[in-house]
Amino acid sequence: MMNEFKIFSGTSNRPLAENIAAELGKKVSECTLKRFSDGEIFFQIDENIRGMDVFIIQSTNPPAEHLMELLIMVDACRRASARRITAVIPYYGYARQDRKDMPRVAITAKLVANLIIKAGVDRVVLMDLHASQIQGFFDCPSDHLYSSKVFNDHIRKLNLQPGVAVSPDVGSVKLVRAFAKELDFSIAIVDKRRPDINKAEVMNIIGEVEGRNIVIRDDVIDTGGTLTEAARYLKERGAKRILAACTHAVLSGKSIEKLMESPIERLIVSDTIYNPSRRLCPKLEVLTVSHVFSEAILRIHEEKSLSSLFE
Repeated sequence: MMNEFKIFSGTSNRPLAENIAAELGKKVSECTLKRFSDGEIFFQIDENIRGMDVFIIQSTNPPAEHLMELLIMVDACRRASARRITAVIPYYGYARQDRKDMPRVAITAKLVANLIIKAGVDRVVLMDLHASQIQGFFDCPSDHLYSSKVFNDHIRKLNLQPGVAVSPDVGSVKLVRAFAKELDFSIAIVDKRRPDINKAEVMNIIGEVEGRNIVIRDDVIDTGGTLTEAARYLKERGAKRILAACTHAVLSGKSIEKLMESPIERLIVSDTIYNPSRRLCPKLEVLTVSHVFSEAILRIHEEKSLSSLFE
C-alpha cells in the first residue's frame, strides 16, 4: 500500500490530468465531483486511499471555483488518511498580485498559498510562476517546474535565425535571457507602462530588431494587450517574422480577436490551462507539458531528486 500512488483531477484541466496519468501507466482515480442545486461543490473519493501518496492535478485559474475544488479535494484526501497529499498546480492563479505595489491592495499570491496549506497539502508542484519568489509563500516543500525545454526544443526546429528573443516587459527578462542563450538568439526588451489593469502602452524597444525574426517569450497571455501591442511596435521597426511563446494561455476577453488582428504569425502555448476557445484561433499552437509533470510526480513518489529534470 505504501508504494502505491493515486492521481485525482478537478474540472479545471481534466485532459492534462488524463495525459499525465496515461504517461505513468495509470488512470485518473475514481471520484464524484458535482454541484448542489445552489452551486456548492460536492466531492467524494470512490476508492480507498488510506496510507497512499496522492497527487491532485488542478489549475487555479478563474473561475474561483477551481480553487475551491482544490481545497475541498485536499480536505477530503486528508480526512481519508492519505499518507501524503501533493497539489500539482500547472497554472497558479492569482499570482500576479505577489507584492504590495500600491496602497491598500491584497497580496493574493500569498493568500491563496495560505489557503492551500491550511487545507492540508504536504507539497506543491508548480510551473512557470509569474514571480519565482512565490515558491517561498508556501510553508511546505515546493517544486517549481519549467516549460523551457518543451518550448526550446519546438522553436529550435522552426529555423528562425537570425532570431531575437523579446521580453514584453522588464519582469520577463530572466526568462527571455535563458531562452535566448539556449537558442543562440540576441535579446530585446519592450519598455512599456501600464496606465490601468489589463492595459499596456509600449514606450520604446531596447535592442536591434530590424530584419530579424522575433519570438516574444512570456509566462502568461491574458487579454493579449501587452503581446499584440509589442508585436505591432516591433513590426513598425522592421521586424521580419513575429512569433510569440507563452506558457499559460488564459486568453480572456477579446484576446483571440486581438491576436488575429495582430502581426503575430503564430502563438505557441502549453496545455497548463484548458480553454475551449483556443480551437477558434488558427494562429494558436498547443504544446503539451504532460511529460514534465509525469516525470516530476514519479520522482516525488520515489523520493528522487527533481534537479535532474533540468540538467
